Amino acid sequence: MSGYSRQAYYKGQVLKEHQAFVGEVIIEKVKAYRKVQPRIGARKLLFMLSPFMHRHQLKISRDRFFTLLRDNWLLIGRRRRGKPKTTDSSHWMRKYPDLAKDLSPVCAEGLWVSDITYVDLNEGHCYLSLVTDAYSRKIVGYHLSDNLYARGPVAALEMAISGSRDMTGLIHHSDRGSQYCCNDYIGILQKHQIGISMTQSGDPRENAIAERVNGILKTEVLKQEVFADIASAKVAVKEAVETYNYLRPHSSVSMLTPALAHRAHGGLEQSWKNYYKYKPETSEIMDG
Repeated sequence: MSGYSRQAYYKGQVLKEHQAFVGEVIIEKVKAYRKVQPRIGARKLLFMLSPFMHRHQLKISRDRFFTLLRDNWLLIGRRRRGKPKTTDSSHWMRKYPDLAKDLSPVCAEGLWVSDITYVDLNEGHCYLSLVTDAYSRKIVGYHLSDNLYARGPVAALEMAISGSRDMTGLIHHSDRGSQYCCNDYIGILQKHQIGISMTQSGDPRENAIAERVNGILKTEVLKQEVFADIASAKVAVKEAVETYNYLRPHSSVSMLTPALAHRAHGGLEQSWKNYYKYKPETSEIMDG
């Protein structure tokens, strides 16, 4: 005898069947979300699933949710690979001081951060220039180029300016790469009376928000790692930016999407924490 009554035994069986059903429903919803955002982290998935689970009276703890994803091979591992150099600060052009070091914007369009990252092609790379609003984490300008000339960053900056509502007091922060120090780029910032701020070393933490957005876009939102050509990469980047801005909740802006946060004012809570307790081979990318 097991030591359990028949009633307890059947109650346990019903509970197991219910948990299996809940797990199957959640896995199907996760797969649906992952079709749009292939590498979105587990914690954000749980947040996005909360209204659905509440509506259908489904319950699952955070730890069991992670275990469920792990058991179904749905945790996202880290990508590790080399990268081409996108910044050359060894040039004669003027470099500006860091105005953003202690700046905490309280609304959108107080501080923009810019950076260049690469996207892999079957043969070589192309280069993605981004301008991000530091308050809302919204990508306000972007451009994909087949080279590292200044035309790409200039096009991204012009997109950001064309969509801006009020640039009074706005500061633009970047690294000291030649693309951001050249006359064409500086001239546009000065024309629109935008403050010019630059990092003072090669430490990526001096432009941490821009670096983080680069990482999220490439490792979490872009639907593939390598593209056949720049034309297909441009289509994917446009879709990825829309997904990032309008669909993906962001831990640094009170779990709002960047587009919603862009319309907010005042302090936005930074809610990310290191929740992940699993070994590196099953670890999730840190949510941002």
